[in-house]
Amino acid sequence: MFTKDRDNKKGPKGKDKDKDGKRELKVRKKKNCYFTENKIKYIDYKDERLLRKFINERGKISSRKFSGTSSGYQRELAIAIKRARHLALLPFVAENMR
Repeated sequence: MFTKDRDNKKGPKGKDKDKDGKRELKVRKKKNCYFTENKIKYIDYKDERLLRKFINERGKISSRKFSGTSSGYQRELAIAIKRARHLALLPFVAENMR
């Protein structure tokens, strides 16, 4: 019934294929772990300035995908942020969200 040429098909808005019709690969820069670069062995929950780097504007803990931290440090970071929130050093929710 309805047949279309698959070669003429474009991706979303035609931006992901080059002129040969092949898909382009997006190369992402690998993010390095902040803690291994700076040789930080222990994440202190009292260091508010450091912990705020890993919280977004809504007050959520940023994921490994965006922050680039390794898995071990991400676990330690989450625990440190939760301890700081419990002691009211960091907010649970951003001020503008209340």
